[in-house]
Amino acid sequence: MKEENKQKAEKIFSISDYIKIVNQGLKDFRAKIIGEISEVSFGPTGHVYFSLKDEKDGSIIKCIIWKSRYNIYGIELKEGLKIIASGYPEIYPLSGRLSFIAEVIEYAGEGTLKKEYEKLKKKLTTEGLFEESRKRPIPKYPQKVGMITSRQGAVLADFLNNLGRFGFKVKMIDSRVEGQAAIADLLLSIKTFKKEDIEVLVIMRGGGSLESMLAFNNELLAREIANFPVPVIAAIGHHKDVPLAALAADVMVSTPSIAATVLSESWEQAALLLEEYERDIISSYEDVLENADSLINQSVDTIRGINNLIFDKYREIETSLKISFQGFKNALQNCKINLKSSWRKSIFGFKSLVSIINQQLEHSDKIVYLRNPETQLKLGYSIARCNGRLIRSIRNTKIGEDVDIRVVDGTIISKVKNISKINKKQNA
Repeated sequence: MKEENKQKAEKIFSISDYIKIVNQGLKDFRAKIIGEISEVSFGPTGHVYFSLKDEKDGSIIKCIIWKSRYNIYGIELKEGLKIIASGYPEIYPLSGRLSFIAEVIEYAGEGTLKKEYEKLKKKLTTEGLFEESRKRPIPKYPQKVGMITSRQGAVLADFLNNLGRFGFKVKMIDSRVEGQAAIADLLLSIKTFKKEDIEVLVIMRGGGSLESMLAFNNELLAREIANFPVPVIAAIGHHKDVPLAALAADVMVSTPSIAATVLSESWEQAALLLEEYERDIISSYEDVLENADSLINQSVDTIRGINNLIFDKYREIETSLKISFQGFKNALQNCKINLKSSWRKSIFGFKSLVSIINQQLEHSDKIVYLRNPETQLKLGYSIARCNGRLIRSIRNTKIGEDVDIRVVDGTIISKVKNISKINKKQNA
């Protein structure tokens, strides 16, 4: 180490390089300091510059808190206010001035803390942030649970041991939960869970003093909890001054074990209902069996009576059927005799009918033969046509037209030279 220091002493640094080395070393002097604000100014970018003065001897240190940090804690810096600042010293290269970079600021003194707590509580109450009408019920039979707490301590084990075996799927984010420095962690955890698929969010920590609960009396945190997309359960101790984050939650309980009980409540009730239904079903089943046994016995007696009645009726019907069958047999025999007689008569009649039909066909054949034009041609008759039409009258042709005369062995083509009309009187 001495050799290294000697080498640094002999080496020549630029101012900026040396300031970087010093600032790196100054981060080892991270600390909490307490003092009264003597002056405050806000830069154009929103960063806050202030001085902290020691009450004992008036010692002063220049401080800076960046805008993003200042907006988280909800503390209005003004002259005369006593605060605690957590951070580290740093030299600003362009001015060479040493400043204390405040990463966390908080009120100093329980009196101030109590006063600011009541002031913020009144403000949020007036806005209606804690109204019961805003509270959302925990969904029945939840399974997807988000959890924000510290892995350290017994809180986590207390919650999980009392959660019950109902298939819960718990996603956890490890976060600081102690003091003002926990605010940034808690806000980031809530922002992360907004993107997760959960049905309920649980925020937990053990009890503690007003100073240790500072993070849970933060305005931004209270608003984030009140506006979270799903119901929030707050199990953050049982301090007499109820944390504002707990007041903003949908359900406020004092311990992690009670939070676990709240999540399991609907499942427990469902299990009890199932047991009750099971008992009712078994009881009803036993009643049904008992009634069925009685009904079966009654049915057996009824069936026996009906069986006897059926057999008596059967014997009665059997006797009637035997008589009917004998009558049917006799009727069938008579029909058979009548059918044979009818058949013989039908055959005789049919033969006579066929003979008559043959005679009629022969007569019709002779008539057709005699009336056939071909037959008439053999007898010396002829068939005359003019222009393809039969000549039945002198009106069917004219002088000079060709006439086709069909005779038995061919056709004679002639031309009409003269047409003579028959005198009916002469003809008569």
